[in-house]
Amino acid sequence: MPIDVDKSCPVQPPPVQSATVQEAELRNTVMQLRLTMLQQKETIANHLATIKDLTSKLSRCETDSEYFRKSNKETMDDVPKDSNDTIDILGKTMQSLKDRLENLEQQQTRANISGASFPNDLRNLLQRRLEDLENQLLKKVNDLKAEKMQLYNETVAHHQRTDNALNLLTNRISELENGEVGFKSPENFKISFPLRTNYHYGKVKRSLPEMYAFTICLWLKSSASLGTPGVGTPFSYGVPGQANEIVLIEWDSSPPELIINDKVARLPLSLGDGRWHHVCITWTVRDGVWEAYQDGQKLGSGENLAPWHPIKPGGVIILGQEQDIVGGRFDANQAFVGELSHFNIWDRVLRSSDIISMANCSSYMPGNVVAWTESNIEVFGGASIWPLELCEARLFDG
Repeated sequence: MPIDVDKSCPVQPPPVQSATVQEAELRNTVMQLRLTMLQQKETIANHLATIKDLTSKLSRCETDSEYFRKSNKETMDDVPKDSNDTIDILGKTMQSLKDRLENLEQQQTRANISGASFPNDLRNLLQRRLEDLENQLLKKVNDLKAEKMQLYNETVAHHQRTDNALNLLTNRISELENGEVGFKSPENFKISFPLRTNYHYGKVKRSLPEMYAFTICLWLKSSASLGTPGVGTPFSYGVPGQANEIVLIEWDSSPPELIINDKVARLPLSLGDGRWHHVCITWTVRDGVWEAYQDGQKLGSGENLAPWHPIKPGGVIILGQEQDIVGGRFDANQAFVGELSHFNIWDRVLRSSDIISMANCSSYMPGNVVAWTESNIEVFGGASIWPLELCEARLFDG
């Protein structure tokens, strides 16, 4: 104490706070902290619920989009309705998600006012999640629109093909009703050989000149049954001294043969199925080159068939039989059984396009050496002549 201080006036010590007041302040602080923590927990729980709800919405949108995509593929007639409903649903989902984001932002504002901060990381996560979801939904909408357009184009193309097919069918029916079936041959008849005998045959009244090339075409329908010796002989040409000058024959189990001056070439033809077939054989004296056509298709060719041997004139053409002597001595085992028509001979090799046109019934070419005319044909025995619309018969051939 200083010397000059009056001892009779003591100095008042500073006031000391009560322990009770300090405890009250601490208690209030703890209560505020607890309240803040509870608010933060409630906010985080709400955010987690929102994230879970957004994830569920995304899964539902993906499921709905896949369902509508499958529905569009399965039913073309419902494409516009399904696609528009899907787009409406996706739009409503987007609006709902945006509303929830606005609610979250409002909650953040209220939290800031009350002193509870909204976590920036959580807000950024929700924003990115919403943007991803929006991009996925837009992509699915575009995919649905593209699928809708593709289905529409396919439907239009299918309708066009259907209309074309119906038009073709209608025109074909009209042609059949009006009798417009293929070409109209000036001589529409056939020769029928009902039995395999040695006395059913036809004879061409005209003979052949000397020829250095030829094309022989005919339509035939074999009635040979299983176990019989082949189709037989559709035609033969014999001259004095050579009964087998030109022969087309199929007998036993061998393939058809073209015989010229007793020389043989085997032809890869198939004629025993009971149907109408167009057959053409060409040959030229030079190197003996030959060709064989069936129904417009060239099935075989070769050479060295009687080369440099001109076809002799003045012989006899027999339809349905093979000649052992000129004009006679027929063998029933070699007879043709069935129907034959449009037997024509040219003294040249026809173009393949001409042969195809005749086989397709799009043109008719009478032979310049032998033409198929009823006045030029005689029949004997049980052979008979019948009217025939060949291409119509072939069209409805069973």
